[in-house]
Amino acid sequence: MVASDSFAEFLREQLTPLGRVTMRRMFGKTGVFCDGLMFGMVTDNMLYLRVDAHNRAAFKEAESVPPLSYEKNGHTIDLSFWRAPERLFDEPDQLVTWARVALAAARRVAAKREPTAPRRKSKPQPTPA
Repeated sequence: MVASDSFAEFLREQLTPLGRVTMRRMFGKTGVFCDGLMFGMVTDNMLYLRVDAHNRAAFKEAESVPPLSYEKNGHTIDLSFWRAPERLFDEPDQLVTWARVALAAARRVAAKREPTAPRRKSKPQPTPA
């Protein structure tokens, strides 16, 4: 289920120090974006933050709850989004810290996905007559 309007507004206010935070409904959930990068997802008014190999240790506290997942062809597919601990909603500075770590992971993921343009051989330039 997507984020309620009030929860979405709360997150935007709390995450203002990151920059321009936007939200977009997608796949029955709400994606949380900063500068066009999705670093979080909300479902049932629960925030999940992007995790990768580099920030997994920082998110150790969140590891006790199963990651965000979906069902496909009878199998559960775990996503790289872990549920933010509830205590963060009472600790705005900590929420922003965790979100920054998740945003850094989103940047790393985006960097891996961006295809490098193949180098084109330059054509010989005609010599002036």
